[in-house]
Amino acid sequence: MIRQLLTVLITTLALASCGFHLRSDKALPSNTDYLLVQASSQSALLVRALEKRMTVYRIDGGSSADPAKQASTITIQLEPEQLNRRLLSVFATGQVAEYELIYGVRYTVVFPDGEALKTSFEVLREYQDDPDQVLAKSRELNLVLSEMRLEAADRIIRLLSSQYAGK
Repeated sequence: MIRQLLTVLITTLALASCGFHLRSDKALPSNTDYLLVQASSQSALLVRALEKRMTVYRIDGGSSADPAKQASTITIQLEPEQLNRRLLSVFATGQVAEYELIYGVRYTVVFPDGEALKTSFEVLREYQDDPDQVLAKSRELNLVLSEMRLEAADRIIRLLSSQYAGK
């Protein structure tokens, strides 16, 4: 009994000392109470994806400022999203067989002390096109883009956490 308890205690201490935390644990420092998301269009799909991921990470925030938490608010200013495609392969008929989708995200983070940090990254996916199944491929493309936006939102939160920790 004592041996099992000691094993659990040592494992817990080892995980805590290496910085391990559950994925849904709060991703921002404890001195930050609010995450303000600003974009040219508040109905942009990336804004919605980011707000959805903020609920998963239990981050308080949104697209409107909270005056009571102004001193501890981190602001993310999203620039319009960019989606590009790069040709990877073609069929013998000359029709496109495969694309690489490039989802570009650029944003500026303004920390509570007023320091601003501009960041950008890309999310890449390969996408196979089939001209015989246009409707199905259109739905698949929308699903892939939605997944890319969620990945971008996760990445923003993780980068935000590491950028703030590095200050």
